[in-house]
Amino acid sequence: MPDLPTPQDAAEAALFSECWDAVLSYADLCTAGSAAATRLATEAFALGIREARAGETGTSGNAGRRSARLPRIPLLLTAVRTTATAWETDGQGHKLDPELRLWLNSDNAARYTGPPLQRPLALRGLRDMQEADAALLWLAEVEALPMSVVARRLGLDPAAVAAELDQVRGLFRDRCHRNHLDTPMAAQCRSYARLLDAVTRSPLADTPDDLSRHLARCVECAEAAACLRLHGGGLPTALASGVIGWGGLAYLERRRRAAEVRLGAGRPAPADVPPNPGAHKARVVRGGLLVAAVIVSLLALAASMMPFGSTGDGAAGPGDGSDRQPVADPGFSEPSISARPSDSATVSPEPSATGASDRSERSAPDPEPQGTTSSTARGGDPDPEASAPAACEVAYDLVNQWPDGFQATVTVTTAEALDNWRVTWSFKDGQQVGQMWDASFSQNGSRVTATAADYNKKVPADGSLAFGFLSSWRGKNSPAYDFTLNGENCTKA
Repeated sequence: MPDLPTPQDAAEAALFSECWDAVLSYADLCTAGSAAATRLATEAFALGIREARAGETGTSGNAGRRSARLPRIPLLLTAVRTTATAWETDGQGHKLDPELRLWLNSDNAARYTGPPLQRPLALRGLRDMQEADAALLWLAEVEALPMSVVARRLGLDPAAVAAELDQVRGLFRDRCHRNHLDTPMAAQCRSYARLLDAVTRSPLADTPDDLSRHLARCVECAEAAACLRLHGGGLPTALASGVIGWGGLAYLERRRRAAEVRLGAGRPAPADVPPNPGAHKARVVRGGLLVAAVIVSLLALAASMMPFGSTGDGAAGPGDGSDRQPVADPGFSEPSISARPSDSATVSPEPSATGASDRSERSAPDPEPQGTTSSTARGGDPDPEASAPAACEVAYDLVNQWPDGFQATVTVTTAEALDNWRVTWSFKDGQQVGQMWDASFSQNGSRVTATAADYNKKVPADGSLAFGFLSSWRGKNSPAYDFTLNGENCTKA
């Protein structure tokens, strides 16, 4: 008889469900390819789990009190940075983004591991807060989750969560102000400390010219100003840059974009759906960051407790700000998982759609075609005899499949430069797309249309565009066919 899962197993399974896409998103920014991103995310997640366990357990010196630590997602993101540092030290730096490698060997990176009083102010301020308060601040400001989702995740009253967030912002400012005064600083910086506190408290206060000039020259005081000024919309940037470090702004942009897609899914939520504190644990992992094949081989948690096959409050749709990034509600379950690899588990280089066209700090995407089937016959079986000249080549890759669903990626290479794009194809066996990343979609019967996102519309001549999706299937899952790009037929790559 197999061992029953422990409460810790269930908690860690939920942790994975909530946080994996965030970890993979940042790991993708930090690496030079999707396979390396998945491996970095895997190792970092295992490290973060160990740190979380140590924080829960504490030590004999602080018995009865949980160790001060960051909330889940920023804890795991800092584990990505720590793991990347280890790669650089161990001779695996060639797998990392070149700009990250330069940063890791700079004084800026040293601040995150140096003496506590010299670490970034946002990092210190967030760590000094109660973990539940810090989690509320991070989920709302950096992850850009709707208040209904934040309330559900943290078990808060949806009607009171906005007011509580305002209080938490004030607590964060207070912690940052105290840490700023405790920081060793030059005499000139010390002389401006009180003025900086006063100016940043009021949205109507003007910044004196001499303080403005000082902030333009002093990185530490400018960092303090960003943390202390709660108005003006700069708090998310201060948190992301101060806690994550390199790539913080790009990560923040990704999360903002995911929130915009989520909120723009276009279907209003039923008004009578009650909050469900556990619903997020069953959500499909959102956006271009779901790598189902990786999850099968990776899950370093008690995956047998993962509540696959349910969406909790199943009546809710994307329009309610639910904890995912869908374009439509998928009508299938995630793949079941039965094994639990060790913390040092490695991941095979499965094809991935981790947002290669979604990098804010890099050049245009250049995914490799991976093979597919296509046709020029619309609405019927593929026609291998079609010989009309094609303006594009398409690769349709089945990444993973489970009893009632599958994950696939589409890569299209275009002969001509594009200012915008629309890719269409047909399914033969009644497959229904439920979720898509790096594109939005609509489906009419067997015909699916994917349109470019705001950030990947332009494609150079002989360049490629790529997107991924989740879909349901029943009985048979024949490959997609009859691909077109902006109305022009595509051939098999």
